[in-house]
Amino acid sequence: MAQSSPDHRPLARRLLAAYGLPGLPMAALGLPLFIYLPTFYAADLGLNLTAVGAVLLLARLWDGVTDPAIGVLSDRTVSRWGRRRPWIIAGLPVTLLAMWMLFVPPQGAGIAHLLGWSMLLYLGWTMISLPHSAWGAELSPDYHERSRITASRELFVVLGTLIAAGLPALVEGGNAAVLKVLALTLLIALPLTILLACAAVGEPPRPAPRTSNWRLAIRVLAANRPFRRLIVAYLLNGIANGLPATLVLLFAAQVLQLGELSGLFLTVYFGCGILSIPVWIAASRRLEKHRAWCMAMLLNCLFFAPVPFLGAGDMAGFLAICVLTGLCLGADLALPPSMQADVVDIDTAESGAHRAGLYFALWGVATKLALALAVGIAFPILDLFGFQAASGSVNDPAALTALAALYAIAPILFKLAAIALMWGYPIGAAEHAAVKRRIEAVP
Repeated sequence: MAQSSPDHRPLARRLLAAYGLPGLPMAALGLPLFIYLPTFYAADLGLNLTAVGAVLLLARLWDGVTDPAIGVLSDRTVSRWGRRRPWIIAGLPVTLLAMWMLFVPPQGAGIAHLLGWSMLLYLGWTMISLPHSAWGAELSPDYHERSRITASRELFVVLGTLIAAGLPALVEGGNAAVLKVLALTLLIALPLTILLACAAVGEPPRPAPRTSNWRLAIRVLAANRPFRRLIVAYLLNGIANGLPATLVLLFAAQVLQLGELSGLFLTVYFGCGILSIPVWIAASRRLEKHRAWCMAMLLNCLFFAPVPFLGAGDMAGFLAICVLTGLCLGADLALPPSMQADVVDIDTAESGAHRAGLYFALWGVATKLALALAVGIAFPILDLFGFQAASGSVNDPAALTALAALYAIAPILFKLAAIALMWGYPIGAAEHAAVKRRIEAVP
């Protein structure tokens, strides 16, 4: 079983791999939700752009209710299998059913279908991903070991993303065919990887909780300044990443007129993200996690700045930008989740409670809200400028300028705001070690 040892020895690689493995099918499921699905329902099924954006935003807001509820319930769960794994397994049938209905919609599916099954899918997603993240945070209390744990999960996340991104190049029939192949694959891959992780990796024993009440919990949460600072920066950076992710297919097709190469662009981008993860983990040991993350975000802004000057046929220029920004992606994947686990320790030191589930629920809300805001912001603005998403549509210069601004300029502004918040972040290795000593000093 994988348990935190008293001397905080590194976890074996086989346990890291088993824990991170469910990230692969979860990412292959997640990528279509913010890249393929909005375009599929708008361009292929003919739904209104503003309506699609509003529905997906509303479905994400539903997570603001379900995520904290699942987080609190998983914190309080007592079973022979631990707190987290029962919820992960229970989320499987919910996720698989909703995924199939959403990715392979029946004839005549409209806005109500998109809304209802999106809400159910996000519920199942929460039941799996939220306890999985909290489980990873609890596998080790060590500041740097947590970066290894999150990196193992995010490595599989990027591999899954690469598979989903490269699928359009292998499957004929457009978005509908791609989504159906993904759905059929996930019906097998998701249960297999989750059951393997739950069987191979144990949960560390939960320390006996001290008595606390909700009034105290709210006070501690509100007083946790590093948490507040981190979650706002995380949301801003999530919007910055969500805007180009949502619009990349449209940008490649309408501005670059290289829509057939969108799978290549995504594969290169996420592939470079995989390669860069070890580099950013090493950088975080020298610079602290928050400074390394800020450096990656700043470089991303510099590399993304030339995008508005690209035009039709600029394959080499855009490919170079995909490589450079992809090399910055590794920091986004590995470092913020590791920092989130550190912030939970501040809560534990102050209150004696063990609320990783609740904290990761709030970060889950921030993650999903960022992606929902990206769609909710971008699609109505494009609609306002008369942008036509349907395949083969010809858009006027004003609509294409709006697309380029939302794809490239807005993300830079959001990332700069996140950097301003995080540069002076107060928790580094030394500060976290002091927090750990406070926790360990309590009998």
